[in-house]
Amino acid sequence: MAELINGKELAEKMQAEIAIKVSELKTKSISPGLVVLLVGENPASQVYVRNKERSAKSIGIHSKVERYPSTISEETLLAEIEKYNQDPNFHGILVQLPLPKHIDEEKVLLAIDPKKDVDGFHPMNLGRLLAGNPDKIPCTPYGIMKMFAAYDINLAGKRALVIGRSNIVGKPMAQLLLMADATVTIAHSKTANLAELAKEADILVVAIGRGHFVTKEFIKPGAVVIDVGMNRDEHGKLIGDVKFDEVEPLASYITPVPKGVGPMTITMLMYQTVLAAEAGE
Repeated sequence: MAELINGKELAEKMQAEIAIKVSELKTKSISPGLVVLLVGENPASQVYVRNKERSAKSIGIHSKVERYPSTISEETLLAEIEKYNQDPNFHGILVQLPLPKHIDEEKVLLAIDPKKDVDGFHPMNLGRLLAGNPDKIPCTPYGIMKMFAAYDINLAGKRALVIGRSNIVGKPMAQLLLMADATVTIAHSKTANLAELAKEADILVVAIGRGHFVTKEFIKPGAVVIDVGMNRDEHGKLIGDVKFDEVEPLASYITPVPKGVGPMTITMLMYQTVLAAEAGE
């Protein structure tokens, strides 16, 4: 039976620590501020933004959500980002992805001041991570690294497999594992013999975006399994990329869905906003 990595509990503990830091900064007349730019009516994005707002409020971060219609022009959105780049009251700027098709996502990410890029997606911040000198780190992989630390999971010398190659999770996750001295392989939907490859991994991070994709056939007994997936089954129930009931008896540690990686992603966003405020003293 695996030990459950309780992301919700860890997130609450970290958020309480961040709230203390925010109170300290306010005594120096620094009030950490985060603005979220939300374009269109994507239901998943609406939920994420609501959760971010709630967390910011409980920590004491000044939070603002700017809502724009999906018809907004790229030019107008870029001008809005520039407005917040120049606004000293906001230390973090987050553009909620995905964006409508007519807006160039890369242009938008490039427009954000790297110092205010609390999501860690600016090419400059991704480049710093690749160079082994990170500043702002993508929040999901960063949260996962905090989970490993909290549960004293040693990564040095371990074989790690990351299933998924996005700039948001897969690639930065692999780099952070490398920096922690793990031996890392990145796999994806086109990888041949994926289950056999996974069976060799001591650490398995799954971010492929397919419900219950990873079954017991993928698991080396005693492996640490991190499930980044957020999918809905045919009954509308939230499920991960990992078939939890099958995998949990084989793993040494496992994250549940929900209450696993999700709460940590939002916590790291708050953490990096506060660090940005502190750095701007």
